[in-house]
Amino acid sequence: MKKLLITIDGPAGAGKTTVSRALAERLQYRYIDTGALYRGVALEARENGIPPEDDQGLEALCKGLELAFIRNENGVRLYSGETDISDAIRTPEMSMMASAVSARMVVRKALLDIQRRMGAEKGAVFEGRDMGTVVFPDADVKFFLTADLNVRAIRRHRELEEKQAAQKFEEVEKDMALRDAADSSRALAPLKPAQDAVFIDSTEISAQSVIDQMMKHIRKKIDDAA
Repeated sequence: MKKLLITIDGPAGAGKTTVSRALAERLQYRYIDTGALYRGVALEARENGIPPEDDQGLEALCKGLELAFIRNENGVRLYSGETDISDAIRTPEMSMMASAVSARMVVRKALLDIQRRMGAEKGAVFEGRDMGTVVFPDADVKFFLTADLNVRAIRRHRELEEKQAAQKFEEVEKDMALRDAADSSRALAPLKPAQDAVFIDSTEISAQSVIDQMMKHIRKKIDDAA
């Protein structure tokens, strides 16, 4: 069976991670969380005292970074060198920092090459914000997953509670609205659906329903290519 390159873009809290992981498992494809790569850069920038607007510092940082997804007993984890940074990058601070560094050309250029190498063999589901528009404009199947802001904030707040990361719901919703605005209005690779993306609103449907909808489009693509 022909292997496809699938992209899933959309704002924070739309359910991209849950859906992308489950879809990749169902297809027995690799799952690539590109947002984690930007969070990894953000974390290392903070650790090295590099502000998001310091392009020279960010460029030097990216040249020396060794980011890699490694599977272990806890699932697929993101490592920077020999350090597991999977949990450290999932904080509200890193969410905002990642949005800031992702708007810098030097960072996007560095990670663009990494992501395209990862996708060269296909058989992968790439989750992100510009996968179908910039990184893989020729992807076999593109999805744009979104949901109402309030619903997305509720989902993210629950995630933070489960991780015992204290933040009030109002703060979560405010941060999410700010990140939406920053991601959508930036001049470089703004968050928007690709013209040929399948648009799915997950506000009132379950993750399983989203996956079922995606599978219909994927099966049609595979059948058409047969």
